[in-house]
Amino acid sequence: MQTINQLCDVIRETAYAIHVYHGHGHLEKVYENALAHRLRKLGVDVKQQHPLTVMDEDGTVIGEYFADMLIEERLIVELKAAKDTADEHVAQLLGYLKSSRIEHGLLINFGSHRFFIKKYVLSR
Repeated sequence: MQTINQLCDVIRETAYAIHVYHGHGHLEKVYENALAHRLRKLGVDVKQQHPLTVMDEDGTVIGEYFADMLIEERLIVELKAAKDTADEHVAQLLGYLKSSRIEHGLLINFGSHRFFIKKYVLSR
């Protein structure tokens, strides 16, 4: 089993190769499908549009999110196809981490001519 950092390296390298090949200008779903396809070819467990339940402090379900990707049951990947990343994108990923109780997440933006990836860790 790979460490979380090794897994992040595989995703970073794969996402960068997709950015080089496809460039920017596609819809987010194109990049999501490309990344899922290439990671699965490498034997990585990928769930796309994975539901995350949001609960209130007493356990009442108050909402549901759909994370772009859940990788190996321990890493959330949020993809963007925007000109630039914004604070809202970071807040979205951090919300997913908190709701899912998953510690590690990656924010990847394919929408700019310059590839962007950043790792976030939500410690308890």
